[in-house]
Amino acid sequence: MRQDRLTTKFQEALADAQSIAVGNDNPYIEPLHVLAAMLRQPDGGTRSVLQRAGVATAPLVAAVDSALKRLPQVSGNDGQVQVGRELVGLLNQADKEAQKRGDSFIASEMFLLALADDKSDAGRLAREHGRIECDSFIRGHGICSFRGMGRSPGVTEPRNIRTAVANTTAGSANSNREAEA
Repeated sequence: MRQDRLTTKFQEALADAQSIAVGNDNPYIEPLHVLAAMLRQPDGGTRSVLQRAGVATAPLVAAVDSALKRLPQVSGNDGQVQVGRELVGLLNQADKEAQKRGDSFIASEMFLLALADDKSDAGRLAREHGRIECDSFIRGHGICSFRGMGRSPGVTEPRNIRTAVANTTAGSANSNREAEA
């Protein structure tokens, strides 16, 4: 995956995830590290998207922090960490989600979409703390936008993370297309 395709905020989240793994003496950077980093971003949109999807973010943060403490630790690794297999797969899924939407960049929202289907601890925790389910109708349609593009008729509030992310990304995809025209 090309780093120049990652949004600045998502690059920051990945760098923070590495720092979290190093700080906890974990040998691998896992999806939990990335989710923790995204939840800790003071000016990131992750909490907002998750809250709009019905996720209880405060308990999720506590559960993620608890799960991080249970990850394997290696002493004396001098800060050398590798990207874990689960994270590689999830990043590839995030890339696919972006490509399906015609997005030039892979944003944190794409990671959240991939996480909604993921079987890792991070995906399980996210589903346990909110209504994150795969909804084929929502998956195929950008219903409305949290970025000021308006809402579709009959839609009041997002029901799950797929809706919330679809809403967030619909506006950015439309803006990208308008800018290219």
